Amino acid sequence: MSRTDRLFQLMQALRDLPPPATAQALARETGVSERTIYRDIDSLRGLGAVIDGEAGFGFTLIEDATLPPLGFVPEEIEALVVGLNEVMEVGDPALASAAHSALNKLKSRLPEAQAHRLKHAVLTARRFEKPPAPGIDASVLRQAAWEERTVGFDYADAQGAQTSRQADPLSIVFMKTAHCLLAYCHLRKDFRAFRLDRMSDLAVTERSFRPRRIPMLREFKQRLRNENQTSANPRA
Repeated sequence: MSRTDRLFQLMQALRDLPPPATAQALARETGVSERTIYRDIDSLRGLGAVIDGEAGFGFTLIEDATLPPLGFVPEEIEALVVGLNEVMEVGDPALASAAHSALNKLKSRLPEAQAHRLKHAVLTARRFEKPPAPGIDASVLRQAAWEERTVGFDYADAQGAQTSRQADPLSIVFMKTAHCLLAYCHLRKDFRAFRLDRMSDLAVTERSFRPRRIPMLREFKQRLRNENQTSANPRA
């Protein structure tokens, strides 16, 4: 294994392992000695990576835009192209713009051969039917979910009936043909999925539901999985 490959592998291990990652865990993950880990940590720092920690306490990687790219394998490049193009096709305006910007940044920072592969990737994503535009600012809704703040909005159901809702936003997912907010609805006192194109007059409240977003989302996803399994395997 070349030094570049080893440093790349160490970077991936620092990303994947729960921080702070001990030298022992990093050595086990990368297949080298702990002494090599310490030497390679110093090398990464010298290249511009910001890595907190020291021997005996473990290491935490802090993302640093000054770190030169270490490259991707061909399949990773294809996956990036497919994923970012898919976001440009189905994402809300802010996300689509961010995906376009991210793709351009990758092209400018990858080594020449890999940048060529990125530009002329075999795989891509194309949607001939675009999802309906959200009725609210999805970036505001995402920020409210990150901050774990309850939101209020008006909602129209499939028949057009309007209700005013307050909900704890958990996640935004693309379901079949539309973006949906997974949330805990205060009106129904249960989990609900709201189509973003049927939402309007979004307002972020000062009410916090921190730190319950992750366990609530986990519970909601498990319920959805259970419902899918039940519908896929109906009782005789």
